[in-house]
Amino acid sequence: MDYSKYKFEAQQRAKESRKKATNVTVKEMKYRPKIGQGDFDTKTHKVEGFLAEGHKVKITIMFRGREMQHPELGRRILDRVAETVAHVGKVEIMPKQDGRNMTMVLGPDKRAQAAYRKAQEAEAAGVAPDGAEPDGTAPAPNGDVAPQPSAAEPAT
Repeated sequence: MDYSKYKFEAQQRAKESRKKATNVTVKEMKYRPKIGQGDFDTKTHKVEGFLAEGHKVKITIMFRGREMQHPELGRRILDRVAETVAHVGKVEIMPKQDGRNMTMVLGPDKRAQAAYRKAQEAEAAGVAPDGAEPDGTAPAPNGDVAPQPSAAEPAT
């Protein structure tokens, strides 16, 4: 085998390995301690989208002035974000304060995404994942739906 053929094949192997490589980018979303519910929902929805695409997300809480005296407010927001996106990602770097900012890094969680997708499909098919009926009632021992007391009947 001559040298030029060897070089060509090496280039092809390198090119093929670059195709298969995934580059994970780190997206950043900035919050404030006094964020409103609507803004929180919008930003958190974008974070969910980034995680679903496979990106890591750095969540930053920016403090100004007297807000620095209450880092627990920022921590509470970061905990809410982590709880809201738990079905698509997990916390990789726990919240920590550095200067005027508090940061946390979330990474995509393939297992959680698969489990969430499976639960969504089961719900769409009309089968509740925990064995309960689709309307939330527990199945009766004989397979029928157990009768539920109505609001008009007094509880005994």
